[in-house]
Amino acid sequence: MNIGQAATASGVSAKMIRYYERVGLLGSAARTQGNYREFGPQEVNELRFIRLARALCFTVEEIANLLSLWRDQTRPGEEIKDVAEAYLVRLQAKAAAVQLVAETLRTLSANLDTDQRPDCPTFPENTPPTIF
Repeated sequence: MNIGQAATASGVSAKMIRYYERVGLLGSAARTQGNYREFGPQEVNELRFIRLARALCFTVEEIANLLSLWRDQTRPGEEIKDVAEAYLVRLQAKAAAVQLVAETLRTLSANLDTDQRPDCPTFPENTPPTIF
């Protein structure tokens, strides 16, 4: 598929696909005789992963590291497990923070009198550190 089709299939704009290719997140696409990029299911899958990881505020460097877990077939399983578990801890902390904010918004919405402007919500002292 061409870059436009890959963009539609992955939800990543053609401009961002070119950027991800330029910074090395996405391997250089195969080229047609007319020098157009060609993308297959693997590249589209990686683009979807990149889009999701960016939405979760992972850096380009972190995403490159995660993608290398799948791409490097010679990497020892124990090393992959350690890296994956470290990222999992981070994601769980983000999920907890998102849940805390969601609960605060539910409480605010349920208790808000439309004629009053609420104060800024307060969070408990054990609120997870800044993770985004």
